Amino acid sequence: MSLTRLDKYLADAGLGTRSEVKKYIKKGQVYVNQIPVTAPEKKIDTDSDEIIYQDQIIRISAYDYFLLNKPAGYVSATKDNTAPTVLSLIPNGRKDLFPVGRLDKDTEGLLLITNDGALAHRLLSPKRHVNKTYYATIEGIVTTEDVKSFERGLFIGDEDLGEALPAQLSILETEPFKNRSTITVTIQEGKFHQVKRMFQAVGKKVLTLKRIGFGPLTLPEDLPCGAYRQLTPEELDLLKSCC
Repeated sequence: MSLTRLDKYLADAGLGTRSEVKKYIKKGQVYVNQIPVTAPEKKIDTDSDEIIYQDQIIRISAYDYFLLNKPAGYVSATKDNTAPTVLSLIPNGRKDLFPVGRLDKDTEGLLLITNDGALAHRLLSPKRHVNKTYYATIEGIVTTEDVKSFERGLFIGDEDLGEALPAQLSILETEPFKNRSTITVTIQEGKFHQVKRMFQAVGKKVLTLKRIGFGPLTLPEDLPCGAYRQLTPEELDLLKSCC
């Protein structure tokens, strides 16, 4: 038997803050074993009691998996003293969430947020070669020679960074009059500023960068920048099977 307060349980499940869920309970919107409960302090058995809110059974799983469309200006960290973190965009009440890998502060796009450390370790392991795909605008005209250079691998900096593994670069559009290109690039590492440094190595500059793929996951077109959602069971199965 595991007893806890009803309001704490609902807040931990991500239904809102403690003060918000207390309002739901006092309005009779929460049912425990088919009976409406109006006392936020009521103790429930989390192992056996059935908790229902808005016709949905509320359960707290051991792990959560969120797909976030990260906006620019947010830091991929659990804490930071200089800028808001990506976790501030997921106010579900859990204190053990963390981003899987990192996107630069000015980079947007797909970021996995979870508390499953074992899965995160596998996804980030250099031995697993999990694909990360980016869409970018580039200052300069990207050429077929650049594509070949990416395919061979590039030296991208000092001894710590060393050689970047071969990457798949695709040219979507070139605009000679603007001296600009749009591309996608797929890498299998996560070195510091890797995509930016790879383009620096061929004499070009990344203007905007957005991650659109991570392993089998793709950034949903209908997920606004700054929004998030839970992974579907199918997405989670694909993610686990890729590593």
